[in-house]
Amino acid sequence: MALYWLSDEASAAIEPHLPGNQPGARRVDDRRVISGIVHVLKVSCRWSDCPADYGPSTTIYNRFNRWSRRGFWLQLLVALVDAGVVTRSTAIDSTYIKAQCAAFGAKGGARSRRSVARAADGRPKSTHSSMSSAIPMP
Repeated sequence: MALYWLSDEASAAIEPHLPGNQPGARRVDDRRVISGIVHVLKVSCRWSDCPADYGPSTTIYNRFNRWSRRGFWLQLLVALVDAGVVTRSTAIDSTYIKAQCAAFGAKGGARSRRSVARAADGRPKSTHSSMSSAIPMP
């Protein structure tokens, strides 16, 4: 599987927007972590399955979540569009799939109900009860 790496121009466009002077342990290379985040999102794998080339998977996951809460990703995308690194685009998926009646756990299909006239008549629809009264008992 090919690994994704940010280009030099993308990294240069992102650099001024990265949070700095954060407390805690020594900071892992931002370019490597962002490349890992993009790889996980692009490949749709679990965070724990992120290749070790990007650094510890917990660091990649934690940085993604922390930056998401701060709104960093939206600011980053705007910066990349302004720098001309990526284009602003919108994709609309118009996939239409007709689902069957029972697709979402329904009992399936239309049920036939007794008409009001039959319900008022009181006679059962079943032949079992009418047959048992027609057969003489010995």
